[in-house]
Amino acid sequence: MTPAVSSTATTEALIADVRSFLGELKCVGSERLLRMGISMAQLHVLHLLERHGELAMSRLAETLDVSLSAATGLVDRIEERGYVERIRVPSDRRIVLVRITAAGRQLLEDVEVFQTEFLSTVLDQLDPSQLEGVGRAMADLRAALASTPMHGGHHHIYAQGRD
Repeated sequence: MTPAVSSTATTEALIADVRSFLGELKCVGSERLLRMGISMAQLHVLHLLERHGELAMSRLAETLDVSLSAATGLVDRIEERGYVERIRVPSDRRIVLVRITAAGRQLLEDVEVFQTEFLSTVLDQLDPSQLEGVGRAMADLRAALASTPMHGGHHHIYAQGRD
């Protein structure tokens, strides 16, 4: 096997491993959220609102790549649970803004705490040398990511080691 083929196979295997790991993490978290009546799409809306602040319904629909009626349905269900609120713009009452509430922020914080606890449990199964290896690999990945042009404006977030 030539080095290029070997490198490609290694990269493909690593991508598959990372996707599998992230999928497992998402499943563990989503089962808990589904028991609370929160879908992954609703969680995504909360993350968007936390990151970007209040958004017009039309902008939220565009960001989610769904119709306005689909976005409205998502927001309806999240609003019923008290995680978001709608605000009409006084100068143009046709514009409806959506923003995350304190309860929505608390839900996201709870999800983050749960994920941190879960990852801690997973990492506790590694010995110190394995942990150091994971740490070095993560540092290398962050450095590579920081030097890679990205789309969507999230480059600075990942370069800092955040989600």
